[in-house]
Amino acid sequence: QLQASGGGLVQAGDSLRLSCAGSGRTFSGYTLGWFRQVTGREREFVAALRPTNSNGFYADSVKGRFTISRDNAKSTLYLQMNSLQPEDTAVYYCTAGLNIILSNLRVPSSYNYWGQGTEVTVSS
Repeated sequence: QLQASGGGLVQAGDSLRLSCAGSGRTFSGYTLGWFRQVTGREREFVAALRPTNSNGFYADSVKGRFTISRDNAKSTLYLQMNSLQPEDTAVYYCTAGLNIILSNLRVPSSYNYWGQGTEVTVSS
């Protein structure tokens, strides 16, 4: 089970940190990720972190502004979002999956578990 939190209403240029708490399973062996979705559009890859690699993978639209990290001891995934822009407005979902190959990191169906989503609204 994944529980996302930390969303809110901010102004352009502000920062937010999303958290995703995992429970019931061993966190460390999973690939973890963040996706986002705007109503009427497909779920979009934001960032992912493989279990054996401390370097995150990012969508071009957030590279340099967002940072994904994990704390396996706390079974928590984070997404630090800086320099937020109105186009970052969406519902953000955390997700976890096993044995996801590199080429499938951006594909939502590669992941096994999803959090309920936390809404981020960035005003201009």
